Amino acid sequence: MLAIRMRRTGSKKRPFFRVVVSEGKSKKEGEFIEVLGFYNPRTRPAVVEINKERIAHWIKNGARPSDSVRTLLKGHLTKDRAIVDAPASPE
Repeated sequence: MLAIRMRRTGSKKRPFFRVVVSEGKSKKEGEFIEVLGFYNPRTRPAVVEINKERIAHWIKNGARPSDSVRTLLKGHLTKDRAIVDAPASPE
């Protein structure tokens, strides 16, 4: 099963996250398939850059967003709410 999750890349006490697609059973900081965007919580307002087309592609192909990614998408990409709320196809 594929997962869309956040991968921390920032240094100590300076968080910066990449939104990536990875195998569900791999480590959070392990290998990934594709980088879909990034999230910088240290700026005001927080900067979120995510490729909406690729998110839709991976969700359509069965990837499940983690709880934190789902919250991030709902909070910052409200226009594409249908993409986030769409259930993943059962495998």
